[in-house]
Amino acid sequence: MSQSDDVHTVAPEMAISFFKGILPFNGLDDATLSRIARHCRVDFYPKGTRLLTAGETDITHLYLIQRGGVKAFIEDDQGEITLKDFRGEGAYIGALAIIRETPANLNIETVEDTFCFLLPREIFLELVEQKTGFATYYLKSFSEKIVNTAYNELRHHKASQRSGDDLYLFSVRVGDLVKTLRKVASDLTIQQAAATMAELRVGSLLIHDPADDNNIVGIITDRDLRGKVVAAGMDYHQPVKAIMSGPVESVLSQTLCFDVLLKMMSTGIHHLAVERRGQVIGVVTSHDIMLLQGHSPYYLFKEIRSQQEISGLYDLAKKIPEVIRSLINEGAKAGNITQMIAILNDHILERMLTLLEIELGAPPVPYCWLLMGSEGRREQTFKTDQDNAILYADPKNEKEKRAAEDYFKGFARKAIDHLVHCGYPLCPGEIMATNPKWCQPLSVWKGYFTRWITTPDPQELLHSTIFFDFRSGFGEGALARELRKHLNAEAKRQDIFLFHLARQCLSTRVPLSFFKNFIVEKDGEHRNHLDIKQKGLTPFVNFARVLSLKYAINETNTLARLKSLHDGEFLDRKLWAAATDAYELQMQQRLIHQLAQMEEGVLPDNHINPGQLSDLERRMLKEAFAVIERFYSVLDKMYPAA
Repeated sequence: MSQSDDVHTVAPEMAISFFKGILPFNGLDDATLSRIARHCRVDFYPKGTRLLTAGETDITHLYLIQRGGVKAFIEDDQGEITLKDFRGEGAYIGALAIIRETPANLNIETVEDTFCFLLPREIFLELVEQKTGFATYYLKSFSEKIVNTAYNELRHHKASQRSGDDLYLFSVRVGDLVKTLRKVASDLTIQQAAATMAELRVGSLLIHDPADDNNIVGIITDRDLRGKVVAAGMDYHQPVKAIMSGPVESVLSQTLCFDVLLKMMSTGIHHLAVERRGQVIGVVTSHDIMLLQGHSPYYLFKEIRSQQEISGLYDLAKKIPEVIRSLINEGAKAGNITQMIAILNDHILERMLTLLEIELGAPPVPYCWLLMGSEGRREQTFKTDQDNAILYADPKNEKEKRAAEDYFKGFARKAIDHLVHCGYPLCPGEIMATNPKWCQPLSVWKGYFTRWITTPDPQELLHSTIFFDFRSGFGEGALARELRKHLNAEAKRQDIFLFHLARQCLSTRVPLSFFKNFIVEKDGEHRNHLDIKQKGLTPFVNFARVLSLKYAINETNTLARLKSLHDGEFLDRKLWAAATDAYELQMQQRLIHQLAQMEEGVLPDNHINPGQLSDLERRMLKEAFAVIERFYSVLDKMYPAA
């Protein structure tokens, strides 16, 4: 079945209501919506229906998914799926083929019972020709799909073989997991709510205001029943609002399941409400997400959180590369991967330092374990060593000062040793908490930054930039925020400091020749290779750092800094978009290169051979490097040489 003959007329007001809830139709005027609604039809397709066949089906209508979902895929000559995409409610099917006047370019099959609105191709083409904003939306959408296809090709050829089903985590929107909204009124008794959960066989219920069932005020889970009612001997005739948690954390229905997983792991919240068009449509749980993937990072996360012995963390930390390998093989982009690495590393650190505090006793003064460099930016890869420090509150007297020095000396020594056993190598430059210079009270740290900023020696500045990307890894985050506030205030007053930092950025040569060929090592161990970290990624890191210090942006992650600069109107939209894509591409190349080395039993590095890349990869990498020249143009105008 390629196109259904059993289409049904739909009431215009129903079609108009649907169109007003999806892009780009919601930008059309009421008269236009009324006109196209009269030509619209609706059809039902059972699960497993083949809607379109690539290269064969002539498309007579634009499909708009009202309910359900489809998978779009390409098969190679052996019948293996080489590209897979999942589309849910509000998504379109067939637009590109209609505009290009070609048969379907993808196979489309329903993954569940699906209803689609069908808009005649003539009406759709008329809108594209007459409505500029309407056409722009599809042009942008097609461009993004082309970029994503390029990423998929890169991963397909460079990463190890993977199952097509594993791509769910990075393709499915969380709204597609939610089937039914389970909710009860807050004045229902605990016993009645428990009975409802048992009857429905669910582990949670949303709680709504008795006067307004759309006003979700809380949530209860089976854990609440065990811990707050049974264990505490609570009267189960009390209203369920007595044990609910609220307000309910939520995510938008269009959020990727991987991003939902990140939120769950970052917050420790296992049940999230899912919203669509301002209304809660259901709940997604960590169990729902784990079912999408055979080797979910969530399993490792739970093991880390429950570990009671520091030595038990050693083997768990060494499992992180395996999880990351799976993420790369399953289709994750670089930004997804580095976020996951940072979250898992942070949880290893948090659990280890928590257990170490129990072992050594409470510290004499509040402290913050600082992470710097790539750890501070949340940009670690397979190859990362330790860059850390201890920042503690200023002691009130000499006795407290000596106690703090003694405590943190022993604390740092044990912590660094445990991190080494977890697989995090020592920093060759000794930028670690065991170095007395980097284990100091707040006032001393403020002094460091004041000196670096007010008397910027070019050579010392080169070595100190790693400290400007610090963030709190554990402990009193307020201390890190106070230090960041001091840093921003000092940097804002010292333009000469930013001048030196900018000119330092400009000293790194773009790794492209005059004729746009790659500049590689001419001899030595890395002959015909280039260091993608130092030559390609570092200019992005440096550019984002300079502008973030100039405009007092607190983000430390490079992509987050670039986005904040754009949001604050300090960075042109086109440059921001180009920089984001270019940075992601290079980080992807770096991760895939390191993964290949690890699978060959080689210690990972950052030296890639452009000659071993495909034509597509080389072209995209050259375009990414060309963005560096645009950075340099911005900095040169902002901080011209004398």
